[in-house]
Amino acid sequence: MTPSERCHPLPVVLPGLSGLHPWYAIRVKPHFEFVASETLRAMGYDEFLPAFRSRRSWSDRVKELDMPLFPGYLFSRFDKRDPYRVLNSPGVVHVVSAGREPVPVDPGEIQSLQTICRSGVPAEPWPFLEAGRRVVVEHGPLTGAEGIVVRLKGSCRLVASLSILQRSVAAEIDREWIRPIG
Repeated sequence: MTPSERCHPLPVVLPGLSGLHPWYAIRVKPHFEFVASETLRAMGYDEFLPAFRSRRSWSDRVKELDMPLFPGYLFSRFDKRDPYRVLNSPGVVHVVSAGREPVPVDPGEIQSLQTICRSGVPAEPWPFLEAGRRVVVEHGPLTGAEGIVVRLKGSCRLVASLSILQRSVAAEIDREWIRPIG
């Protein structure tokens, strides 16, 4: 499976349920992101595991691996009143919550991440950014994605953040693609 296929949710249709529930962040055991994602998909849940391609070097070879953009986390839609099938899935530790109440992920933040993942533009984990000028991408493969622009080594990157996890992802963009928000 290619990184772009792993990076966006498959269109799973549950009778009368698909799309009705918000996205939740799910904490999983280390290195169980892909296992938990595939298990939830097989159980009929909408799941989203943002991933990127990473080059790893060993003494005898170099290999490209699919790595989660948010290690230890994936996202899924489910009824928060009945989280037990999700919680009992292999590798799942808990749903990100405030007390005992699962906290939904901001739909705009999930949408921006899905847009970045589907675009095929190289993306990588990035330190969480909170302050700064927000922009929307109006042209190119990231059209509709929102985030903060940063400059790195002479190029512009759109940084999309997940407030609930306090983590971010950066994707390369052309400066001409963006418009400031507000």
